[in-house]
Amino acid sequence: MNPTSRHSHPGLQPIDDTVLTRESWKIFQIMAEFVEGFERLARIKPSVSIFGSARIQPDNPIYKLAEEIARELSDAGFAVVSGGGPGIMEAANKGAFGGKSPSIGLNIALPHEQTANDYQDISLGFRHFFSRKVMFVKYASAYVVLPGGFGTLDELAEILTLVQTGKTRRIPIILVHSAFWKGLLDWFEDTLVAQGTIDESDLKLYTLVDEPSDAVNAIFDYYEARGFEPSPEEKEKLMEL
Repeated sequence: MNPTSRHSHPGLQPIDDTVLTRESWKIFQIMAEFVEGFERLARIKPSVSIFGSARIQPDNPIYKLAEEIARELSDAGFAVVSGGGPGIMEAANKGAFGGKSPSIGLNIALPHEQTANDYQDISLGFRHFFSRKVMFVKYASAYVVLPGGFGTLDELAEILTLVQTGKTRRIPIILVHSAFWKGLLDWFEDTLVAQGTIDESDLKLYTLVDEPSDAVNAIFDYYEARGFEPSPEEKEKLMEL
């Protein structure tokens, strides 16, 4: 018997071939999510991805804040992309839906919390967080991040990491509602910079605002001298996402 066969090698466990086949065929499901996302979003430019908690209710001032930001962005010519669910995602889609530019929802199947909102001009469905994350980044001219939980922090950490490491182009990352973010940002400076796990210059990757107009102005200020279209070098980075 071949000592390196997968069934006999002491470091490998036997595997059911039906399980292996099912795992292997999932690649086509993943490919389909990427292909549909690329085909439907590539022409939606410029766009801004907006993030925040699914649990914030419509009577919350943060909901109203997200809706107003999205409306201003939409009227200014930006397509607005959200996670397509309730809470801040709904507020973002609702604001954009009432504006001049497309409202886009990147919906995901979850055991709870995620039900598609009714304010989407373009709605895509995903089963995998990682393919959905690529769509949030690949065509975004900016990120606007409102108060949220683990999912929101995950998306924020994702874009900060990609920009910091040069795996994607530099874009405005706007954090909205300073009272919510202050503790985290203080920890970035007092602990991460102090311990040397990030550079002090990394603190300049994001902008903190409180007013809807400040979020919109921060995006326009960033692109004033260069335009929204990625440079040839940036396009190469985006191809490698």
